[in-house]
Amino acid sequence: MNKYIELKKLYSGEYQQLDKNYKGISFIRLLVFVLFFYCGFKALNLLSAGYTVATFIALIAFVVLMRVHNQLSKKRLIKEKLVEINEEEITYLNGDNIPFNDGKEYIDFDHFFTFDLDVFGANSLFQNLNRTATYPGSKRLAQLLKNVLSNEEIIQNQKAITELTDKVQWRQNLLALAKITNDNQKEYNNLLKWTKSSQDSLSKVMVVLFYLVPLLFVASFATYFIKDDELFFHIATGFFIFNLFLAATQSKRLKKELIDSDHITTIIAQYGFILEQIEKEEFKSEKLIRLKGKLATQSDFVSQKIKKLHTLFSNVESVQNGFAAVLFNGSFLYHIHKLNALIKWKQQHAADIKEWIDVIGEFEALNSMANFSFNNASFVYPTLNSEWQINFLELGHPLIPQGLRVCNDIAFKNNSFIILTGSNMSGKSTFLRTLGINMVLGGIGAPVCATEANIHPLDVIVSMRQKDSLNEGESYFFAEVKRLKKIMVRLDEQICFVLMDEILKGTNSDDKQTGTIEVIKKVISKNAIGCIATHDLEVCKTTDDYPDVLRNKCFEVEIINNDLSFDYKLRDGVCKNKSATFIMKKIEII
Repeated sequence: MNKYIELKKLYSGEYQQLDKNYKGISFIRLLVFVLFFYCGFKALNLLSAGYTVATFIALIAFVVLMRVHNQLSKKRLIKEKLVEINEEEITYLNGDNIPFNDGKEYIDFDHFFTFDLDVFGANSLFQNLNRTATYPGSKRLAQLLKNVLSNEEIIQNQKAITELTDKVQWRQNLLALAKITNDNQKEYNNLLKWTKSSQDSLSKVMVVLFYLVPLLFVASFATYFIKDDELFFHIATGFFIFNLFLAATQSKRLKKELIDSDHITTIIAQYGFILEQIEKEEFKSEKLIRLKGKLATQSDFVSQKIKKLHTLFSNVESVQNGFAAVLFNGSFLYHIHKLNALIKWKQQHAADIKEWIDVIGEFEALNSMANFSFNNASFVYPTLNSEWQINFLELGHPLIPQGLRVCNDIAFKNNSFIILTGSNMSGKSTFLRTLGINMVLGGIGAPVCATEANIHPLDVIVSMRQKDSLNEGESYFFAEVKRLKKIMVRLDEQICFVLMDEILKGTNSDDKQTGTIEVIKKVISKNAIGCIATHDLEVCKTTDDYPDVLRNKCFEVEIINNDLSFDYKLRDGVCKNKSATFIMKKIEII
């Protein structure tokens, strides 16, 4: 946290200085604006050369001050966002709240583990990890958390995240630029839609005409001034009107490119600044170098092409200013030439835009995991194996504060399955989530909450929480049976890491016991690795029939000074103590 406090102080000071300069320039700009009108008024009334020169100088000064003002505005906004970023990290680490998007839009009740393990939604893994501010970044982080990568991809991510972990200020600068973008899914999709729409280039005849007629207009207008012959004025007027006619013939093409362009123009500009930030940084890890390499072309960097696109969009958009459209198109067919340039740019580069933006999304996702690593310096990157072995030392839930977290050792070998027992509130469900969340983190290259870890990355499939559906006429029990069926089908395809918590809750005790035992037998017959939690101690006897595959583990509870005491430490064997009757008596239910 000290780093964030230090950076907040640094950026707050820089923001205050920029704000002071910003207000100073605003005041000077106002004075110059007043001076411009005063000198202009005097120049017109007195026909004074001195006032005319002063008016011209004031105009130039005003334009320069406008540029300086805009640059200061952008710098000030970035510093403001940097202060905000560090305030959010301090708030988060203090445990006050989680001021980050929770990704509830990615909740999928049918996914094999994200709903059961609270990967998305309030207080979720996504919300704790998320340091993205663009839609591509949020989308990419969500995609990663839904899947497991190959061992090679995991190792590449581990190295990239390790490198980015110490680049705190660079990561925050990227995030500040992303926060300014203010994009969303709709605008992102509009941009991709624009890249996929196509227009034919102008015919050579039309290109010649679009250059020739403006030249004839300029020539005839210049001749009118030189010779003071009204005939040439009428000729110039004719060419002016013909230019407007030519411009009108291209109105549909203009309209097609301008659909939602006001939003696209803003987003494109901000994407360009983010890409420029990536282009300027030096990287050492293979993945980051490869990502940066996607932004380099033979002629220049992608950020320059994006800036060119932003300029072209801005130029074409000015056609919506009626006076400017008539004046510039009647004289030079300005917007038609800019439209033609935009279409040429689109034909050359539009197909690459998604890949360029995907680079932004990948960096934001990696930065999120690097921030997670920085905030949890004691977490480790798992070593990987391909022998179906999973070993954790001092494994804990990464979202439980360190002072409250209880860690345990756990190991699985090929076709190893654990039956977990324990009284209510003893920690069974939390332990299952601890296993699942850390396997998810390890499977995307992020550090895990352990002192040592060696894993075979596997798809995680879970049956812990089901929802009945009134719309589909489904009971809780039937929803759970359907989930178990999906698990069996997946296990027919590949070996997975399976977590199940008190299955078949919607049926009677005999059915539940028999069904649970049969499910366990079915799962281990498919060589699955994992753990099932149950209250039924009879289920634990199944280990007698499969001693090489099944093991009993438990969490115990003690009654000390007429109160329950949980240590949340994992033990070998079957749970012996019970708590339900004691709790009901204590709160006078029975």
